[in-house]
Amino acid sequence: MFSFKSINVDEAPLIRELASQIWSDTYKHILSTEQLNYMFEMMYSLESLHQQMTEAGHRFFVVRLDDVAVGYLSIEQKAEKLFNFQKIYTLPSLHGKGIGRYLVEEGIAYLKKNYIAPFTIELFVNRDNKAVGFYKHIGFKEVATRDHAIGNGFYMNDYIMNLEVL
Repeated sequence: MFSFKSINVDEAPLIRELASQIWSDTYKHILSTEQLNYMFEMMYSLESLHQQMTEAGHRFFVVRLDDVAVGYLSIEQKAEKLFNFQKIYTLPSLHGKGIGRYLVEEGIAYLKKNYIAPFTIELFVNRDNKAVGFYKHIGFKEVATRDHAIGNGFYMNDYIMNLEVL
């Protein structure tokens, strides 16, 4: 049985721990080891997570399967009617079990409960990430590409995908 719960800054170590179990497996065939390490620290150091949760206004959620944390989602409001799903990750050993879909559906339910629809959900996904097919399958559409410089000579080469929520 899945559960979905908002977490606070005190629980940032849980996100870092989950990311440490997910990150490399997700990107090892796409990014160099150097870029993987750079991006992991850039996005998942406790300092960065605290900044995301307090200053940048990212809302983090954890999904649990039988009380064990198995994935997470973060949502950032970019504009009045635009929300970015910043991070949608599940443990690789549980891919295909419906957890990713559950995270997205619960994120949408959270937004519908707290904001007036219609609105747009946006996400960025590496163009070589197999999750592109998953996002298309659940209704996201490719609307653009981006090559976003993140420092140290590295780029995030992403599709920008949108889902219109009515």
